[in-house]
Amino acid sequence: MMARSRSSGRWLAEHFNDDYVRQAQAKGWRSRAVFKLAEIQQRDRILQPGMIVVDLGAAPGGWSQYAAEQVAPNGQVIALDLLPMEPLPGVTFLQGDFTAAETWRRLQDEVGGRAVDVVLSDMAPNMSGNRSVDQPRAMLLAELALEAAENLLNENGCFLTKLFQGEGFEAFQKQVRRRFARVATCKPKASRARSREVYLLAQGFKR
Repeated sequence: MMARSRSSGRWLAEHFNDDYVRQAQAKGWRSRAVFKLAEIQQRDRILQPGMIVVDLGAAPGGWSQYAAEQVAPNGQVIALDLLPMEPLPGVTFLQGDFTAAETWRRLQDEVGGRAVDVVLSDMAPNMSGNRSVDQPRAMLLAELALEAAENLLNENGCFLTKLFQGEGFEAFQKQVRRRFARVATCKPKASRARSREVYLLAQGFKR
């Protein structure tokens, strides 16, 4: 067995000593990321019973799990990821590459022409540690998520996406402001302090 690198050892130590990881395990949530969405929900109430929600980059399912509880009993969450995901009540899961046309067609078929109320995206690329490589990849995923939101959302719908501060960040914000009435960024408490990630919340989609 190969010895772990110092950086991976530090990550594992941080992960298993993380209070949000322990809380997620204790409460049966799929991931610590649920607390980021929960904080946004508690402040902005973007999820309501009966809503249709699309969750991009859903695996392992923390956001889908939380969203399904919020939109129950008559709502639906459609989750999509390249990786497999164990089934969840109230969640329809599609496995596929979001950048592939076939996966997009499957998502549209599942939506079935219905108006989507909320598009969530916690997508992030596999980080190499090289910011000049990682940042363009992250921005491309955000742009693809925005394109999906523009195609799926109903009038006044909501879009929430992960972003990383860096090149392209401000231009993306300006692009979103052209299509939504209210746009804000936040860094939930569950986001690690050293991470450049923030979340952009756009409400009041303008068709």
